[in-house]
Amino acid sequence: MTPNTQLTQREVSALKLIRSWFLSKGRGPSVRELTKEMEFGSTRTAAALLNVLIEKKVLERRDDGSLRIKKDLPEDISNARTVQVPLVGAVACGAPIFAEENIEAHYPVSMSLARPGGRYFLLRAVGDSMNKSGIDDGDLVLVKQQNNAKDKERVVALIDDEATVKEIEFTNQAVILKPRSTNKTHRPIILERDFEIQGVVVAAFPKNSLVH
Repeated sequence: MTPNTQLTQREVSALKLIRSWFLSKGRGPSVRELTKEMEFGSTRTAAALLNVLIEKKVLERRDDGSLRIKKDLPEDISNARTVQVPLVGAVACGAPIFAEENIEAHYPVSMSLARPGGRYFLLRAVGDSMNKSGIDDGDLVLVKQQNNAKDKERVVALIDDEATVKEIEFTNQAVILKPRSTNKTHRPIILERDFEIQGVVVAAFPKNSLVH
């Protein structure tokens, strides 16, 4: 950050809180929620604080009123070998993964996981279809972006307008996306080539483990 956008301690605390909300709840806090979490006396104080962060180009308010984090905290990447990885809120068919409207925030991830030379993103898991594979509902999944995978790898596949995390299996006649779940209602998805691999799962983190 340039000198004119240096953050005060209060602004840093607010940004950390907003970032934690994205990780744990999939959205930023409302003005009232920020007022309560930071124990302000009025919503006016919280609203003013958000406006300052927007003016400093740390936050951005989307057309629908929701927040997006544009810049991360510089102290998070000092003295550590990390790379900034985008948290993707939605992956729509035909839209690039890293389209600005898809990205909620950026988070520092160790370069031992997000290795140089690759492109990575974080995706929030929904449901329990992969809980036997170490991915629970709400977990953050680190994905290496690529359009191919090896047999038995966990992949993010785009089917119609929906991204799903499954184990991939290749046969002579078809591709099978298999759930790994204790919930027996989940069934394998049998496809030909009418889907797109968005990436391969590198790691999964419990949703509360990355929250300060």
